Amino acid sequence: MKINVRLYWPTMLVFLLVSISSCTENDNTTESQPNIIIFFTDDQGYADLGTYGAEGFETPNLDRLAAEGIRFTNFYVPATVCTPSRAGLLTGRYPKRSNLHEAVLFPYSEGGLSPDEYTMAEMLKEGGYTTSCIGKWHLGHKEEFMPNNQGFEEFYGVPYSNDMDNYYYKDIDFQSPPLPFYRNTELIESGPDQQYLTKKYTEEAVKQIKNRGQKPFFIYLAHNMPHTPLYASPAFKGKSKNGLYGDVIMELDWSAGEIIKTLKEEGIYENTIFIFTSDNGPAKGSAKPLRGKKAQTWEGGQRVPGIITWPKKIPNGKVTDEFVSTLDLFPTLAKISNSKIPTGIKIDGIDISEFLLDPDAKTLAERPFYFYARNGELEAIRLGEWKLHLKKSVGWNEKSEGEFQAALYNLNLDIGEKDNVATHHPEIVTKLSELATAFDAKL
Repeated sequence: MKINVRLYWPTMLVFLLVSISSCTENDNTTESQPNIIIFFTDDQGYADLGTYGAEGFETPNLDRLAAEGIRFTNFYVPATVCTPSRAGLLTGRYPKRSNLHEAVLFPYSEGGLSPDEYTMAEMLKEGGYTTSCIGKWHLGHKEEFMPNNQGFEEFYGVPYSNDMDNYYYKDIDFQSPPLPFYRNTELIESGPDQQYLTKKYTEEAVKQIKNRGQKPFFIYLAHNMPHTPLYASPAFKGKSKNGLYGDVIMELDWSAGEIIKTLKEEGIYENTIFIFTSDNGPAKGSAKPLRGKKAQTWEGGQRVPGIITWPKKIPNGKVTDEFVSTLDLFPTLAKISNSKIPTGIKIDGIDISEFLLDPDAKTLAERPFYFYARNGELEAIRLGEWKLHLKKSVGWNEKSEGEFQAALYNLNLDIGEKDNVATHHPEIVTKLSELATAFDAKL
């Protein structure tokens, strides 16, 4: 029997157009928009991970993650403490642009991240993602500043650091409340048992992944640990040779492992970008071989472990010394997710997506990076191999290092910032000083 093609052609055309439309829609969502997880720890030092030389504890899950993507040896955050570092991550802008560059927010603070700031969550939400913040927020505890008003559809966690739980600030006679624990805007617990915080955040992340919808998801998982006071669940106490601190890191590694296992069980690991880093240098841990720690603009205060994986697109087993910072995540994720950044917004980070996809063939352009101290002042600048300290950093030893003028270090030769070579390179001192002064004046 012969089929009358003319008779069936309109039906065939409609079917073809619907099929093409369906394929295009899928390409713009599931295929071209990977899921995104930012696993953000608190005060974890450069050497507090096995693959970065940790001593006294093991981190097999995060080490394996590093082997399945790119491990960065020059990965930076834009601040030495919690609040400004988080503001920089979520906006792609130096914290001074948000007026959050001085110290941190407290339970008595009235301010926070302005709702006028455009966050990574807002960008990804408008780009078709579901958005979730799990863990520590620390960008303002007043309702207008909280995650649900900053682009996050879901919030499960606490508004500030765990050491602010029921703390008395004697200088201003202020008694902070028991640490508030929220689900969205509802207070669900006061003064939670902190030994279970890591476990609770992990279980929530796993649940959200399993109960995801059709849209790609963005989960910003900001753990409280290893910020002091340190807490680990009973299952991890006594597990490491490095005391409670090692136990805490091992539980964070377990957390990453549980999430990765869930992604694999759900069949979405290949198309998920997993970013691991810390908000600043260590208070209790190690930044070896770097000098300094949390709250200092020495390398140990702002150079942190950094791992990025995307099995579907990013090659595995790569280690790079290219300079990257958390400021770069905003424009990079915008490009990868096909999301748009509104015109008129000044972004300080750069899009490194081409480098991530082909790190052997691509290099990143040299650019300055500015180190703002806890007091909000610009203390140092890095450009390529050179780092210039413009002012005394916390921990400066005047007796051994003499009167401070300017301190220049070649980080390629002197990663520990021990040999001040300013007198040998006055032209570099002048160049970097002028760059820093001009930049700070703009801000």
